[in-house]
Amino acid sequence: MKFLHNILEKQKPMFEKGGKLEKFYYLFEAGETFMFSPASTAGNKGAQIRDAVDLKRMMMTVVIAMIPCLIWGIFNVGYQHHVAIGEQTSFFSVDNLLFGARWVLPIVLVAYAAGGIIEAVFAVVRKHPINEGFLVTGMLIPLIVPPTIPLWQVALATIFGVVVGKEIFGGTGMNVLNVAMTARAFLYFAYPSQISGEVWTQLAGETPIDAYSGATALSVAYDSSNVGNAVTAGLANVNSALAAPFGDFSFFSFENMLIGGIPGSIGETSTLMALLGAIILVATGVGSWKIIVSAFAGAFLMGTVFNMVGANEFMNVPAQYHLVMGGLAFGAVFMATDPVSASQTETGKWIYGLLIGALTVLIRVVNPAYPEGIMLAVLLMNVFAPLIDFYVVQANKKRRLARATV
Repeated sequence: MKFLHNILEKQKPMFEKGGKLEKFYYLFEAGETFMFSPASTAGNKGAQIRDAVDLKRMMMTVVIAMIPCLIWGIFNVGYQHHVAIGEQTSFFSVDNLLFGARWVLPIVLVAYAAGGIIEAVFAVVRKHPINEGFLVTGMLIPLIVPPTIPLWQVALATIFGVVVGKEIFGGTGMNVLNVAMTARAFLYFAYPSQISGEVWTQLAGETPIDAYSGATALSVAYDSSNVGNAVTAGLANVNSALAAPFGDFSFFSFENMLIGGIPGSIGETSTLMALLGAIILVATGVGSWKIIVSAFAGAFLMGTVFNMVGANEFMNVPAQYHLVMGGLAFGAVFMATDPVSASQTETGKWIYGLLIGALTVLIRVVNPAYPEGIMLAVLLMNVFAPLIDFYVVQANKKRRLARATV
């Protein structure tokens, strides 16, 4: 690869100050540093802390942690399609892989292309290096949308998320809101029929199947409670018609929802794969285990409270089911732990995660228009994260002052 690096180095003067392509220097620099390690060093002046982990490696660690969810989502898209047309196949079959890849990979490519172009435009206009933050966002957005979403909506939402969620605040490291969740919120409020409710399963000829729609566990449960039937009975009706891909579990059993053999957004269906990603993030020090654990704890506690109230059927959904339904696990692992928009203090992380989990279940149960809550919970707590940290710091100051005056 040295010869390629030498070719790039020969072209570099054209992009440096005084060169013909000076205004495109940061595009050149982004491409060069993406392929090769930068030649610049810290120098010998002053004390320097040297670490092999920089922003690019940190972002790539998050991307690697999401790969299990991506691969699982590809297989699951193919599996749900074959279930819809009445063909029972092995979950990890080649047919499921090829069909799922056909629908999922274009979404990933469009998200990266749209976001990359916007990042490049802002880098050229503002004359700053292209930030690596979109390496994660470009993967997050495809994983939180259904596989049947139109590609133009993916591009539009990605542009909206990058511009409104990040660039207007100053770029990577300055954003108040999680960029991927901002993009999903745009889709939900602008195009609700394509982003929420039932996830249609497509035929090979790109025609939605009218006889079968891949309803998510939350939409089935909510519809069942609305008509006055027990939620468990509503899920049981689906269970009797469909079989889980693994073991002898029923379709919407706790075990199958934990594993992820159900319809839903591409990367959100498997709690198990999200937890595998959590292990990678925590082991590498990239993600906060306090936020993840407290988010699950908050959801379980709020579910338990609703179980005790039991005013309607949706409140009677067992608390542990909330941990594996919808996108709670994926959101808690990959969205709530965003190091920029999350709480920064150690105590604040516990409060922040606890409130995200509790609000997720509260929105699911109480809000009649939206049977999922992780998106709104994360965005709301993004806004309150600085306030949480402020009061945590103030409390620490008061305790120290009290000790100093004794």
